[in-house]
Amino acid sequence: MNICVFCASSQTIDNKHLDLAAEVGTELAARGHTLVSGGATVGCMGAVTSAARAAGGRTVGVIPQVLVDIEVADTDSDELVITADMRERKGVMDARSDAFLVLPGGIGTLEELFEIWTARVLGIHDRPLVILDPWGLYDPLRELVVGMHAQGFTRADVFDAISWTRSVPEAMDHLEARPKPVRPSAEELGEAVG
Repeated sequence: MNICVFCASSQTIDNKHLDLAAEVGTELAARGHTLVSGGATVGCMGAVTSAARAAGGRTVGVIPQVLVDIEVADTDSDELVITADMRERKGVMDARSDAFLVLPGGIGTLEELFEIWTARVLGIHDRPLVILDPWGLYDPLRELVVGMHAQGFTRADVFDAISWTRSVPEAMDHLEARPKPVRPSAEELGEAVG
């Protein structure tokens, strides 16, 4: 499988996040998967790709030209795709991936998560979407979505579209399992978009 990992490129985070990203890269390679990443060499993004390659895995980096220009591109990737902008980057990462794994990250990671999650809820794709969150960074987000559902802003299948995990093996098992499709009705689609 081609597994897309969304994660932080921040260089100011605790080392435990870098260690987690490295563990993910190592495990992806050990299970024979290809890593699709944001194509940078910094932060968790650099840690996951370096570890995947060190374990014999194949890596595909997708990075916009503006980030190449500031010299953070992962030129050691087996394949480095340079896009015109961030929107094209997300589209290429989406098109090249069979599953999505979200590690702790910032607002860029959240943007990527929400786009893939929304598309899954709308039935645009049925690929696995997994959050790996050992330390509970995304717990408030989960509670927010529970509250949105309680107030009628989301359908119950918003929870079927995503798996929340705490360990690398658990996350990998969810990525490799085929999730049940989320297929909204025409009425539900109107509610989801509206």
